[in-house]
Amino acid sequence: MSAPSLAETEVTFANLLDKVEELRLYAYDRLDPEQRGPLGQYFTPAPVAKFMADFFETLPEEVALLDPGAGAGMLTSAFVLRALGQNPRPKRIEVTAYEVDPRLIPFLRESMSFCEALCRRCGTTFSAEVVEGDYIESVPPCLENGPLFGGGQERFDCVIMNPPYKKMHSDSTHRRTLSSHGLETVNLYTGFLWMAAKDLKAGGQLVAIHPRSFANGPYYRPFRRAFMDEVNIRRVHVFNSRSEAFQEDEVLQENVIQHVVKEPSNAPVRITVSDHLEDPAKECLLPREDFCNPADPDLFIHLIADDYDLGIRRRMRQFTHTLQDLGIVVSTGRVVDFRAKEFLQKVPSADSVPLIYPGHCQNGRVVWPREGFRKCNWFRRCPDSASQLVPPGDYVLVRRFTAKEEKRRLAAYLISAEEVPARAFAFENHLNYFHEHGKPLAPDLAKGIATFLNSSLADSYFRQFNGHTQVNATDLRSLRYPSRDQLVEVCRGLGSQTLDTPTADRILDKILPSMPDDQTPDPALVKKKIDEALDILKQLDVPRAQQNERSALTLLALLGQRPKAKWSESKRVFIGITQMMDWFRNHFGVTYAPNTRETVRRQTIHQFVEMGLAVPNSDQPDRPVNSPFYGYEIESSALELIRTYRTRKWKQALTAYMESVDSLRVLHHQEREMNRIEVRLPDGSKKWLSAGGQNVLIKAIVEEFCPRFTPGGYVCYLGDAGKKISDDEKTYFRRLGVELDPHGKMPDVVVYLEDRNWLVLIEAVTSHGPIDNKRKRELQKLFAGCTAGLVFITAFPTRKAMLTFFHEISWETDVWLAENPSHLIHFDGEKFLGPYDER
Repeated sequence: MSAPSLAETEVTFANLLDKVEELRLYAYDRLDPEQRGPLGQYFTPAPVAKFMADFFETLPEEVALLDPGAGAGMLTSAFVLRALGQNPRPKRIEVTAYEVDPRLIPFLRESMSFCEALCRRCGTTFSAEVVEGDYIESVPPCLENGPLFGGGQERFDCVIMNPPYKKMHSDSTHRRTLSSHGLETVNLYTGFLWMAAKDLKAGGQLVAIHPRSFANGPYYRPFRRAFMDEVNIRRVHVFNSRSEAFQEDEVLQENVIQHVVKEPSNAPVRITVSDHLEDPAKECLLPREDFCNPADPDLFIHLIADDYDLGIRRRMRQFTHTLQDLGIVVSTGRVVDFRAKEFLQKVPSADSVPLIYPGHCQNGRVVWPREGFRKCNWFRRCPDSASQLVPPGDYVLVRRFTAKEEKRRLAAYLISAEEVPARAFAFENHLNYFHEHGKPLAPDLAKGIATFLNSSLADSYFRQFNGHTQVNATDLRSLRYPSRDQLVEVCRGLGSQTLDTPTADRILDKILPSMPDDQTPDPALVKKKIDEALDILKQLDVPRAQQNERSALTLLALLGQRPKAKWSESKRVFIGITQMMDWFRNHFGVTYAPNTRETVRRQTIHQFVEMGLAVPNSDQPDRPVNSPFYGYEIESSALELIRTYRTRKWKQALTAYMESVDSLRVLHHQEREMNRIEVRLPDGSKKWLSAGGQNVLIKAIVEEFCPRFTPGGYVCYLGDAGKKISDDEKTYFRRLGVELDPHGKMPDVVVYLEDRNWLVLIEAVTSHGPIDNKRKRELQKLFAGCTAGLVFITAFPTRKAMLTFFHEISWETDVWLAENPSHLIHFDGEKFLGPYDER
């Protein structure tokens, strides 16, 4: 399979990753998924690659880079961009890129030629050795004589990798190779990480994306010890969304990006967490003993993102008892139904006993039998099936698998002979069960264990080191539990209450030893308050994209709410975005990176304002959006409603509020309309835009740019926040051959020059980015079929604003500055202010 030729345009900072992305997608579309699976191939998209490359700290003058699973060359290309963006740039970059799939070699070589072309333009010497082969089987020089005798033979200053993710059988070549060189491990990605760490020079850096399964479990213990003997983990980024990093593939693991350095360090580890790349990332500087306690024989790694998680970790340290200490065993259900078909029964007989599936587990209890259940409710008891049965009595059941969207990972359920009378139980293989060495648990002990496992504390702690949907018996054994006396005390607190999380949290809080020196927010109260805020947002029918922790915290900040406060104590607080983020940190232990303020504004507050839940600048409605005094308040009717939450008045108040919310939105819209910006169009007519934000710049575009550079042009579209394109505007574009995609993002201003047959597309940049290569392609796609030539303009208010985005601006576009309205800046190409034929 040959790579497509993409050499028509010169390689630039702006288009390198786009060109490699085209190669990657071309290759991806032509590779059979069934062939990629055995190789463990998951290709890295350009945004993730760029994100990874930015993890590297200062690079040396001469860089030897290893990419041990290079694919189409995306990661190496991102690294080259990062290196060339450094001041001073490296003088030399030498790449060694391994790729085991011969079908990808042409694409990899093409990517390396792009990197070489860009380096040549920048005065950096570039060379690349493309190795068609398996990095593991190549055996680096540092390991040829064994893991203890390779000092000084390390080859690389930097490593960037997306290693293959694939389990290794005990008799596989990879497993034997790694074992012979000193590493016992079960997955190929850990072998790549360890071997690359061995191949790294002293002080060298490694950045890798891979599953987070290495962080826990006995199977990865030898790897954790061997890997951390070689390097110090400097930073870890966790993607909570399993589909974010590899959107084209079905990935069941949460993914992490690690940045490690081959030098000793006791500095804190930086942990960042986000669902998606564009989401604000929570971050925490975690002391090394909290990240991975050297005294822990399992060396479990805890990926703690905020003070809330840190509080959980420290509270769980108070529990020191293992299941072995308690005399308790956890096992996996013995019935594998497809292997025991002769014993499964839809209709009971004299020999039947209850067969318990996860589907029988509801609200902390076992509901058996179930009417209309698609599985069998009964299991035939006979000498041949005896080994698959357990004696009747009290047990705690935990589901082994949870769906991706479920909030809890740990879900415990009680079953007892009193509620489900039987001569024996059969537990299906998708359940774990707690017992006392084959015998049932004491009833009080069973209730105490189930309550503990269903608490926010236990579930949140479990998630810190378990990044997949499976709960193995081994994971449950690794937890530390309260003492038997404490568990019995928990049972007494439960009584006849439902075995749900709020109940478990209340009971556990009473028996949890006090921690007078701990200033972190109480994890149970924090989780309860955030969950309740989420429930309010859902009942208010906010858009799905705003039904998340970030939006819940924003609502709490607008209400002045703290974890221990009552909802009736909510108040109207005037607060800016920065102050909101301070509130998240100070009262809920959640810290977001400072550069994520715009995401909170764009993806939460903007929607709250649009639906009438929040009001901006009630004291000065025309305050510019970039003012340091810009702020928001909860709308007064919404405040009165929320004060009734968790009371008998809530449902009635909610109904009344939802009936009035449409009229409230109209009222707020009218208030905003009173503070609008007047824009005089080139034809002398007037138009009004909402106050503040980029509309000030849009006004300058229409009144300053258009008369100078598009005289006589017709402004056929003028963007305004929250307003959709009108039918008249759609009709006008249809005359130009354009059928607009309703989901496409329009430029801010569109001007048609009839005498030249140009359609001038103008982006007004105040906080969002310019017309970069990606945005240019989006606009070309949006206006596909246009009979006029497309001209691309990025408008900035000032030269200083332009410099922030200078490196992103696409070639063959123009830039206009409002502070110097009579000048244009032209980016490359043979034409000045004109369209290019893209056909």
